[in-house]
Amino acid sequence: MKRRLPILLIAAALVFSLSCQRQAARTRPPLRPPEQQTEIHALAQNSSPALKAIIDGAVDQVGKTTGYDPSYQKLDYPNGDVPIETGVCSDVIVRAFRKGGIDLQKTVHEYMQSNFSVYPTKWGLKSPDANIDHRRVPNLMTYFSRKGKSLSTNTDSENFLPGDIVTWDLGFGTDHVGIVSNVWYKPSQRYLIVHNIGAGAQMEDVLFAWKITGHYRYF
Repeated sequence: MKRRLPILLIAAALVFSLSCQRQAARTRPPLRPPEQQTEIHALAQNSSPALKAIIDGAVDQVGKTTGYDPSYQKLDYPNGDVPIETGVCSDVIVRAFRKGGIDLQKTVHEYMQSNFSVYPTKWGLKSPDANIDHRRVPNLMTYFSRKGKSLSTNTDSENFLPGDIVTWDLGFGTDHVGIVSNVWYKPSQRYLIVHNIGAGAQMEDVLFAWKITGHYRYF
């Protein structure tokens, strides 16, 4: 009987582990709504090719970026990135823009070198840091605003078009950013947002889920 006890304990642990994995799979949020609830809208004929590339670059991250890691990391420069499997909300934007030929790591860094005083100082930096500056939402907001890309933050969903960048205040000083896709969600009659809020890149109907603090259109 004593010899059988460890075997029984191992078997019970295995069953418990498999049960937990199945439960995690059931509770994990879906990557995107069911296909029958969505439709892809074509962009205007006069849209920039870069706009389509950026939108496609954002949507393509869904299912590839499956984790979230806000830790500071040393990056290559330019075109530096953390592994595609992980990242933060701003990495969704950075990766999407690179598909459109724009390296926000480089452009934000160069702009900060010349205009450092207009950027937030909440992190205690005394000079630009190409490893992290472009991965911080307030810095992206400042950059887009200074480049004249700001739009109204009102709650009219018709004003939010594919390719637009949206920032939110999640509360307690936590900033978030996502990009409007060209995937139309039939139940709410608005476009889905590609973002990473902790479970990897997802496509969700979250445009008005939190307080909007910024709305930007690069193209």
